[in-house]
Order: sequence, then C-alpha cells, then structure tokens
Amino acid sequence: MKRSGSRNCLNRRSRFGSRERDWLREDVKRGCVYLYGADTTTATTTTTSSASSSDLHLVLCTVETPASEICAGEGRESLYLQLHGDLVRRLEPTERPLQIVYDYLSRLGYDDPVRIQEEATNPDLGCMLRFYGEKPCQMDHLDRILLSGIYNVRKGKTQLHKWAERLVVLCGTCLIVSSVKDCQTGKMHILPLVGGKVEEVKRRQYSLAFSSAGAQAQTYHVSFETLAEYQRWQRQASKVVSQRISTVDLSCYSLEEVPEHLFYSQDITYLNLRHNFMQLERPGGLDTLYKFSQLKGLNLSHNKLGLFPVLLCEISTLTELNLSCNGFHDLPSEIGNLLNLQTLCLDGNFLNTLPEELGNLQQLSSLGISFNNFSQIPEVYEKLTMLDKVVMAGNRLQVLNLGVLNRMSHIKHVDLRMNHLKTVVIENLEGNKYITHMDLRDNQLTDLDLSSLCSLEQLHCERNQLRELTLSGFSLRTLYANSNRLTAVNVYPVPSLLTSLELSRNLLECVPDWACEAKKIEILDVSYNLLTEVPMRILSSLSLRKLMVGHNHVQNLPVLVEHIPLEVLDIQHNLLTRLPDTLFSKALNKLNKLEQLEELNLSGNKLKTIPTTIANCKRLHTLVAHSNNISIFPEILQLPQIQFVDLSCNDLTEILIPEALPAALQDLDLTGNTNLVLEHKTLDTFSHITTLKIDQKPLPTTDSTMTSTFWSHGLAEMAGQRNKLCVSSLAVDNFAEGVGAVYGMFDGDRNEELPRLLQCTMADVLLEEVQQSTNDTVFMANTFLVSHRKLGMAGQKLGSSALLCYIRPDTADPSSFSLTVANVGTCQAVLCRGGKPVPLSKVFSLEQDSEEAQRVKDQKAIITEDNKVNGVTCCTRMLGCTYLYPWILPKPHISSTTLTIQDELLILGNKALWEHLSYTDAVSAVRHVQDPLAAAKKLCTLAQSYGCQDNVGAIVVYLNIGEEGCTCEMNGLSLPGPVGFASTTTIKDPHKPTTPSSSSGIASEFSSEMSTSEVSSEVGSTASDEHNTVGLDAGLLPRPERRCSLHPTPTSGVFQRQPSCATFSSNQSDNGLDSDDDQPVEGVITNGSKVEVEVDIHCCRGRENSPTLTERSPAPCPEEHSRGLFWGIRRQNSVNSGILLPANKDRMELQKSPSTSCLYGKKLSNGSIVPLEDSLNLIEVATEAPKKKTGYFAAPTQLEPEDQFVVPRDLEEEVKEQMKQHQESRPEPEPNEEDRTELPEEFDTAL
Repeated sequence: MKRSGSRNCLNRRSRFGSRERDWLREDVKRGCVYLYGADTTTATTTTTSSASSSDLHLVLCTVETPASEICAGEGRESLYLQLHGDLVRRLEPTERPLQIVYDYLSRLGYDDPVRIQEEATNPDLGCMLRFYGEKPCQMDHLDRILLSGIYNVRKGKTQLHKWAERLVVLCGTCLIVSSVKDCQTGKMHILPLVGGKVEEVKRRQYSLAFSSAGAQAQTYHVSFETLAEYQRWQRQASKVVSQRISTVDLSCYSLEEVPEHLFYSQDITYLNLRHNFMQLERPGGLDTLYKFSQLKGLNLSHNKLGLFPVLLCEISTLTELNLSCNGFHDLPSEIGNLLNLQTLCLDGNFLNTLPEELGNLQQLSSLGISFNNFSQIPEVYEKLTMLDKVVMAGNRLQVLNLGVLNRMSHIKHVDLRMNHLKTVVIENLEGNKYITHMDLRDNQLTDLDLSSLCSLEQLHCERNQLRELTLSGFSLRTLYANSNRLTAVNVYPVPSLLTSLELSRNLLECVPDWACEAKKIEILDVSYNLLTEVPMRILSSLSLRKLMVGHNHVQNLPVLVEHIPLEVLDIQHNLLTRLPDTLFSKALNKLNKLEQLEELNLSGNKLKTIPTTIANCKRLHTLVAHSNNISIFPEILQLPQIQFVDLSCNDLTEILIPEALPAALQDLDLTGNTNLVLEHKTLDTFSHITTLKIDQKPLPTTDSTMTSTFWSHGLAEMAGQRNKLCVSSLAVDNFAEGVGAVYGMFDGDRNEELPRLLQCTMADVLLEEVQQSTNDTVFMANTFLVSHRKLGMAGQKLGSSALLCYIRPDTADPSSFSLTVANVGTCQAVLCRGGKPVPLSKVFSLEQDSEEAQRVKDQKAIITEDNKVNGVTCCTRMLGCTYLYPWILPKPHISSTTLTIQDELLILGNKALWEHLSYTDAVSAVRHVQDPLAAAKKLCTLAQSYGCQDNVGAIVVYLNIGEEGCTCEMNGLSLPGPVGFASTTTIKDPHKPTTPSSSSGIASEFSSEMSTSEVSSEVGSTASDEHNTVGLDAGLLPRPERRCSLHPTPTSGVFQRQPSCATFSSNQSDNGLDSDDDQPVEGVITNGSKVEVEVDIHCCRGRENSPTLTERSPAPCPEEHSRGLFWGIRRQNSVNSGILLPANKDRMELQKSPSTSCLYGKKLSNGSIVPLEDSLNLIEVATEAPKKKTGYFAAPTQLEPEDQFVVPRDLEEEVKEQMKQHQESRPEPEPNEEDRTELPEEFDTAL
C-alpha cells in the first residue's frame, strides 16, 4: 500500500487490513470513506453488503481532505453524496467527505472521537450516508424524467407515409420526434399529449399510436423492439394524456437543472421541482425558467437555494410560487414585479423582514411565513388587502399587539402557534370587529384578555400557562383551552352561539356560570379539574349532547326532572358512591330522562349498584363501569342496542341472564371479579359474543416459580381495534451470564417491522456495548445509536419509539443493583418506590417537550397543525426515520438509579398505555397483584377500558432487591465487581469465621438433589489457607458454596467459610453413616431413630444485630447436649421424604419467616416432589441463637412407612452408651486419610 503523507486511496478494497487500522489509530482525525460505483444500485433497493467488491473503493483520508483531491486520486470528475437512500447531490470541490461523516455521526449522538472514527469505518453506515464516484439514478426515475430512443416511426393515421428510423423523446408533456436520424440539431416535431390519446396498434407488434388533442390532431406511430420498452412508453405516456392541465412533476429526482427536452413543452402551466438540488447559474438552471411562457405554478421548496433566484421575478404569469425551506435570509425588491401572484409560500426560511415592494401584490390572497425568525407582525400586511389570514406559526413573537391587528381590517384569521408569546398588549379600548379565528396554542401566556375581539368565534389556546381567561361572548362558538392552569374563565355576555367548550386539565373548582346559561352548547369537557359537583343547570340543558366530567372530585349527581337529549355521559374517576334512583326513570312528560343516552362511563368510582331503571335507556350501546364495588349485575342485557359492556374489577358474584341475549352485544369484560363463578351453561350462552373476557384459572405452581429471585416479569400486548400489532416487547431475566436483566418496549405506531427488528437485535447490541464500557451513559447511548444503524433500509422511511431498562450490579457498590433506563419517543418506564411512582424516562414529543420543539423549529422543520414534524410524527427522537434527519434523532434520554429495598416494581408501557393511565393509577392498580403477568394484562385492560382503541403494551417487573432475596448458602460475603467477579473482602482471622447474615435464612438444609435413601446436612467449618480442621471438619471434605447472581463465586485466592456436608444412610448401619464411610464422624450421635448432628445454628433475629464477623462462643459442656432442638419424624403419603416437626412453640413464627418461605416444591433425585405444604420445611431456623459454641438438632433419616424409630426417653441414655462403645471399638483413622463420602449435587435453592 502506497502512502502520500496522511492520505491515500486504496484500489479495489472493501475491508481493512492490519496496516490500515494501525494507520488510523495514530490520529482520530484520520478515517476512511466508502466510494461506490455508479453501477451500484442505490440504498433503497439493496444493502451495502450486496454491493460487489468491484464497485466499492475504500479511501483513506483525513478530515482535511477535500473532495477534489479524492476525485483526482480516483480519476473522477465529481463526488456525490446520498443521504438515507434518498436524494443524491454533487459535492463541491472544497467539501470534505470525512468531515461530513464525522459531523453526521456527532449530530446523531456520538461524543467520543475514537468511537466516531470506528463507526465511520463501518460499511453498514451506507444505508444512512453513502458516497458515489458517479451520479446514480434508478431506471424508474429516468423513465419519469425522460424516455428516449431510436425507433421506427410513421406519421399520420393512414399508411401513405413510410416507416423510418427517428430519434423519439418523451419528456414533460410532449412527444418529440426528430426529422433526421441520430440528429437533434435539425427540426424537431413537437406533439402535445395532454388531453390526447395513446392507443395500441393492433396490426403491428409492440406499436403505439400517439395523438394530440384538438380538431387538427396529429398522430405518430412508434414501433418498439421489445415488450419491456413498449410497456414503459405506454405507462408513462398514459399518465401524461390523462392530465387535464399541463402539469409536470419532477420532485425528488436529485435534479440540478431542468432537462433540456423539457423546454420543448411550451404548454406547461404547473412545474413541480420540489426536493431537488436546483442550481442558479447552469445551462438548465433556475435562471432559464422564464422560457416557460405559460407557467402559472412553480414549486421550488426544499432545494436549499440559499439565495432568492431574482430571474423568477420576470415570470409575470406566475400565480402560485412555493419557496419553502430554502434558507433565504431576505427577499429582493424585484418580487414586487409578480403582479399576478396570488399564493406565496415562504415557510421554513430565516426571514425576519418583508420588503415594502411586496405590498404591490394586490392580488395576493395567501402568504405563508411560518417557521421563520419574525419578532413582530410585518407592516406590509396592512397593504395586502386581499389577505384574510396572518399565518406566522413557529416564529419569535413575544408580544401580541392587538393595536396592529386593529389596523388590518381585512384580517380574519390569526395563526400564532408555537411562538414565544408571553403578553398581550391593547393600545386603546377600541374593539376589533374583524378577527373571527385565533390560534395561540403552545405559547407561554399566563393571562389572556381578548374581550376587545367582539367578533371572535373560535379560540385555540391549549398548552399555555394561563391562570385566567377573559373573552367576549357576542360571537363565540368554540373555545379550546385544555392543558393550562385556569382557575377562572370569564365570558361576557353569555355566549348564546357557543356549541363546544373544552376546559380539561385545568384547576377549575366549578363550572363557569355562563356555561350553564349557554343555550346552544352541545359539548362540554371539564375533565381533569377540581370539580366537586355538577350543576343542575348543566344536566338540565336542552342542547347538551356530550358531557365529560371525569377525573374530578364529584360526590353526587343532581336529580333530573325533565327529559334531556344527552348522548354521552362520562363521569369516570370521581367519588360517586351511588347514582340517583330516578336518573334513568321517566320524566313528567312520560319520556325517559336519558332516553337518547348512547355511552355511559362510570369507571373508577365507588358505586355498589347501578339503578335498575337503566333498562329504560333503549339507545345505550356502551357501558363502562370498571373499578367500582358493584356486586349486582345491572339490567343491561335486555337493551336492544347494547354492544360494549365493561364491568371488570368489581365485586360481582353472579349474573342474571335473560332468555335471549341482545344480538348487537360484541364485547363483555368481566375480569377482576374474584368472586364471580360462571357455570358452563352461562358460558355457552355467551359463546356468540365476539370478545368475552373472564379471569382464567390460576395455573399450577411449578418448581421454577418457587425459587426466590431478585426480579420476575410479565408482559401483555393487545392490538385493540387495529388489525395488526405494532408493539413488541423484550424481556430477559438472566442477562449477561445471569448477573442482570434487560427489559424493552418498542412501538412502531403504524409499522410492525421495526419493533420486531429491535426486539431481536437490541439485547445483543447492549451486550456488546457493555463489554466495551462500564459507564452506563456511554454504553446505553451507543446501544441506541448502533441499533439505529443496524435497522438498515427498514429504518430509512420507518421509525419506532424505543425504551430499554437494564438492571445490573452497581459498579460503585457491588452489594446493590443499579437500574439504567434509556428511551426515545413516547414509551415510558415508571418505578414504584415505597408505593409512589417515580418516572424514569422522558417523552420526546412536540407537545410535551418545549426544548425539543424549539430545536426542531430552529432547524426549520415544518410542524403541521396536528403537531407533527413534516406531518409525519409527533416524536422528535426515534430509532429509524433517517430521512427526517436532522429533525428526528436517535440519541436517547438516559437515567440511572440505585435499586433499594423500597423498590417494589417497574412498569414499562407504550404511548397508548400512558395516554389513558396516570402513573399513580398504574402503580396502585398492580401493587397488590401477585402475578406479574396478571398485572401486565390488567394494565392493558384498564387502558382499553378508559377508551384506548390503539395498540397497547405493558411489562411489569416485580423487584425483590435485598439480602432476603439471596439464594446463596451464605450471603454475608462481599459482592464481586463487574469484571472478573473478584471479591473485595477476605477473612483475615481463620479462627473467627464469617457468620452468614440471618436474612439468608440458612442454618442447615437438606440437599434438593438426593437419593431416596440420603439426607444431607451442613456442618459449619472455618476455611483458611492452613486448612486447620478439628472435630467434625477433620473428617469431611469441603464443598463449594452455592451462589446466586447477586453473589457470584469469588476468586480462588479468597478464603471464605466452607460449610461441610454429612451424608447419612437410611439403611441404618451401626454407626449411622453410609456404607462407604469407614470411620464415624466426631460429633455425630445416632440412636437408630434419630441422628444428632453438631452444627452452627444461625438466629433468624440476627438481622437486628447484623454483625458480619462474630466471635465464637466457648465450647459447650457435655451436659449441655440435651438442650438441643429435637424433631419428630412422620411419613406423608408415599413420598419418600421425611417431615420434621418442631417440638417448640415458635413453629408458627418460623413458617412466616421469609427465610423459610421458599423451601416448597423441592425436587428429589428419584423424580418425586416434596408436597407443597408448610410442614415440609425440612430445616427450620432456630428462633434464638444458642450461647454455646455449637447447637444440636435432630436430622431425619429416610424411613419406610411402617418403620417407627422413636426411642423412648427412658432408653435414650442406654442407647447412647451402646453407640459410644461401638464407636470406640472401631480403629482410629489415619491423620491424612481423606473422607470418601460423596457430596450430593447442590442446586441454587432459595431459603
């Protein structure tokens, strides 16, 4: 490889070698760019990996290397850049390709220069950013711009003319036929096709007849050689002739100039050149557009022109001109020459003033200057009398001067969305009689007085900080003031024309009086306020059809007297304990008071019954009454139009079913009624219902659920009313070799492809990043950015919200766990800590994040009225949607927290879940649900009950963080670090062993894997480097401790307490040992029916004392042996295991201990299962630690059902003496002889 300084071109290489990598490591400003050949298909049709090596060049360069130098080295004229598989633009000779790549990666979110250099060398980056040595173009793009070729042509409909080879071109709206073969300089025959015909010539294969419109129509017959050419020409020509007006659409073709043949189409009236790279001073550039003499409409938006093309002002025929998103900072005065201009769109530029000459355009009826840098309303509006709208959304206005608007009597609509408005100034008391519509959404107003606008009909002021609002009611028809801090809304006089009033999510304590007096009001939304009552005048309104007072503090509803036409009543989440008995009864006029009621929502109250008179609501089709205390099934199954019934989470016990169910019934939800038992006959009756939701019977508990863990999860996903599920979940309880967990939620909104891709790949990416960095912010951010890249072509046009939660041992304190949460989009995670919700994520949407909205505005994105970036998505950060760069970025929000014993659960949910459930409601709904799967399903069901019709997903992770969740034999040891699992604590004094924490609940236990004739018991010993053992320890081999994921095995250089194990035989040999044991074990006393083992006893109250290292007590006296705990033995069924019965009175307390609550369901080696009963806690923890060195307890042996090995007390001393003599008669063991006792296999079983 040849090097010239620090730059070089690698010929015909597509991979790095060791020499290239060494060269890059010397300086982070070095790198490479992949250069693709022109014959390589663009990224929209193939991936980078599919490009052959012959089409790919690897160019080593630095950030200072210009494109001209790379072109010289490669023998190219120019370099071309393609972003996101979309448009291709020519690089200027002075532009630096590697710097472009580095800047792109930096704006995505990469911070480390070394990592940026590494990412720049990844070929997968080609799906987002790709360089070409020649300009690529797809065949279908070429067909739409220009079709040309030499074919046999015959003029006229008759056969008088002969066939001759001619150059034929189809471009724009015309068919162009040359008069001489292979010559474009001679006379060109032009055939306008708009309104004409394209017909098949039946007498000649692959021939078409092109005819123009009009009385003197001309016809040309063209004969093609292949069927493919014939179909291409027919398809494109058919589009042209079907047009009513001469329109040419050349948008999104990466054009730098107008095709030469297009100028033959002199009949063009509308030309669309949007989203190209049109140049000013080129042979076919914008300066030549004046040649189109009949041009009326021209779209040049998104061309990044930078400077206004002055020669456009000479096209006097223009009536419509779109110059949005071109980076203009000012307009020339020549724009006043376009006297026929009616529509001028200048959105998404950097304008802060308009020239006075613009006032000459007296026919201008629409002027768009949204998302510019205006700080005030331009004065030129006063001269443009044909305008009726001021459209200035997304500018920088801070003060709204109503006096300026008063001088513009022709202005009726004012759109000032997403500005910086803080105050409204009134110069005088003169009223404005002209403005009818005003939009002030997403500003910073605190008080708003528009009482001077006496003709105001519609006002939007959502998402401000309003405390008080004052309006004129003379003409007011609709008012939208949601999501403010309103305590008072004043409207005078009473708005007699008001039809819709929305005041939700404010601080109102009562419904305004003027609203009660409005005679034509049809919709009233005062949900999410502080109301304590619903005024009688509101419920008595003869015009109100939709009333929403949910999420307030209403305790009672007034008693209706007359019939009202209410169709929708929503009073969910209030404090109602009962409904008026006459609410649904007949009025004085013999009509039902709520005869027209169609939807009724009573959810989240404290109702015990629903009045039986609800059967009078014959039009009712939806009843939602979940989360109440209803015990009697309401009489709704007799309603003829009932379709949806939700009575979940109540106290129902039975259902009275009529003889015939209503045919319209489609959905019946009865989940959460724990006392409800449905008979088979009832279920058969409900069989025709499309959706029947009832509680499933609990599944039998398995062994895997008996083991105590630090976390467990359940997930649920529901499609709602959509025909596909676009939400995917990720849940890995044992991540990174069992020392952590990963949970994720991915919401693709309308696509299901990206969530599934992220579900399959994101955990693997995280695992790779964790191995490269221990900084949670670094590896979490890189995980999202790499996943964004790995989406490939699928991520070019599609996007997805993503949420990832990673639990791992804390690097600062290995004895605890840390939770790291990262997210983009609208998926959120909430931690329940001490019963209260703790949000851990950030919602990246235009409505909820003002900083992100400002960033998008500064980059001149167009935000539509429904608050979507370019009309596509409301999210400002997502994975995918690379074509919306730099407005949409994949850089996540990251938060970390250390998990404590107060952390109960973690909830992950998508946008639909949190739109219908508050954090508090979600936490309180599942805190006391024992099964995480049931909890996740409950959250999704609640969201659907609250009106969610979209895809909804939830993951509930139950946390059990603390030493009581440890499954080790000893959890008093220090925890390992994340690398190497090295312990940080050693036992210095071998004579002072580490006493396990009482929270582990372990004193001694039976092995969970043993033969039918063996029972194991642990005997405490001290491990040290000298291996000094005495007594029982001298006769037994030490075995490795069983560890959990919180306490991995320490390194071999650290000595810890090694409990020993004694194995006993049920064959009852004389010495009580297995037949393989030659010598008795000191400290073991057998009497044929009981086996007494000398062991350490750990107090279950030790948690209060909590010392890690304890002093040994003095050795006990022989006579103290009788103070040990004894256990009786009995058999249960035919299960081949003994049950220990404690003789003391503390047995009930021991059963409640968390350290003994996980001993159920042990699996034996013969396949039998110990019954899941309290009595099967084989080893109990002593309630009080003995004061002597060791304690005694009786360990059971395996007995046959008919055997009874209970020795009477009067014979115990005699049996002990006989056993002692028998032991003394056996030969002494050799000092160095190893015990041949086989150690049973241990399992990680929680105690």
